[in-house]
Amino acid sequence: MADRPLAIVDIDGVVADVRHRLRHVEQRPKDWDAFFAAAADDPPHAEGLAIVARLAEDHEVVFVTGRPGWLRDVTQRWLDEHGLGGHRLEMRSSRDRAPARVVKPAVVARLATGRTVGVVVDDDAEVLDAMRARRWPVFHADWEHRAAAEDAALHQAQEADGRT
Repeated sequence: MADRPLAIVDIDGVVADVRHRLRHVEQRPKDWDAFFAAAADDPPHAEGLAIVARLAEDHEVVFVTGRPGWLRDVTQRWLDEHGLGGHRLEMRSSRDRAPARVVKPAVVARLATGRTVGVVVDDDAEVLDAMRARRWPVFHADWEHRAAAEDAALHQAQEADGRT
């Protein structure tokens, strides 16, 4: 696989629809336990599944998510159940609270040592800007249409709270 370019794919908002659980973090106090407990019930995004299937034809797909490492078993099971198993899964440390725009490029930089990054697929505009700044090609996954409060909650969770 080392001769194939990397396709870096986010999970939440790209292949997994998180809208049903954003209510847990839209107000204070945020219920992170309920938010993460509901991750196993995320419906898949057909668009995200199709993109991964296409990229897997000629890329090494690596899921790079801001989800905490303690959610690895749930996340891996979800990927397997939705036909996305067999790809590498990179998650943040359970104690890491850095913004996704900081965490994800650092992970990709480590993965890209001696490799070509073919594309980064993410729904977070700040993550995509950080990837572009490193001159990696990006694809904006814009199919998860969220209400303003949901969008704000997810942005807060990714970029301020450093939780996903």
